[in-house]
Amino acid sequence: MSAPLALSGWLAALAVAGAWRIVLARRMELVARACHELRGPLTAARLAVAYAARRPGAPGAPLEAVELELGRAGLALADLQAARHGGRAADRLTTFDVGVLLFEVAEARRQSAWIHDVRLCVDQQRGRVLVRADRARVAQAYGNLVANAIEHAGGSEVVLRVRSGTHVARLEVIDDGQGLPAPIAALVAGARGGRGARGRGLAIAADVAARHGGRLAAAPAEQGARLVLELPLAPAAPVLTRDIPGVG
Repeated sequence: MSAPLALSGWLAALAVAGAWRIVLARRMELVARACHELRGPLTAARLAVAYAARRPGAPGAPLEAVELELGRAGLALADLQAARHGGRAADRLTTFDVGVLLFEVAEARRQSAWIHDVRLCVDQQRGRVLVRADRARVAQAYGNLVANAIEHAGGSEVVLRVRSGTHVARLEVIDDGQGLPAPIAALVAGARGGRGARGRGLAIAADVAARHGGRLAAAPAEQGARLVLELPLAPAAPVLTRDIPGVG
């Protein structure tokens, strides 16, 4: 074999190896995200049960919160299975009130907040705020924002708030801690590149928002951080449930 042909063969082999490294890195990140989402809700569900046990005779909201977190765990298992093929489980769209979801996320995180000596406050506008999205995915996204605020903010209070604009619902998480260590875009990019476990929850939230036509952003705050998960409001007319295919 001539030298040019040998060199060409080596270059082609290197190109194939590089492409496989990219595919493998993506699959490893998908597995890491699925494991992140499996640990988070299972821990939250266990703590929610412990919190409910400390409040005998309390309303059924903690049980609904546990159901929400176990649904997230089931979704994470489906994502883990799909990660073998470089994708994730399909999103299932339904119309739901994000205000109700906000309360369930708060109940699921109250024990964690108590452990970190953080007070959770829920601020919801009057009336229903309806979006059309995958409820479990939105619970993933918003739950990660709340968990990050409780665990990393270092403040004494975390506020969960939902507001509706002309076209979007705004799910906010506000804390009075030290603020984000870097811009959201940098933290998300680091997690996507496998360089930052702390930003993985933000990356998951950003991806969920983008797939549903929304976005994750930081809003001005007097102190600490104020993260906003924006989702389009549900259309006025009912729409049949459909799937958003997973990433191939």
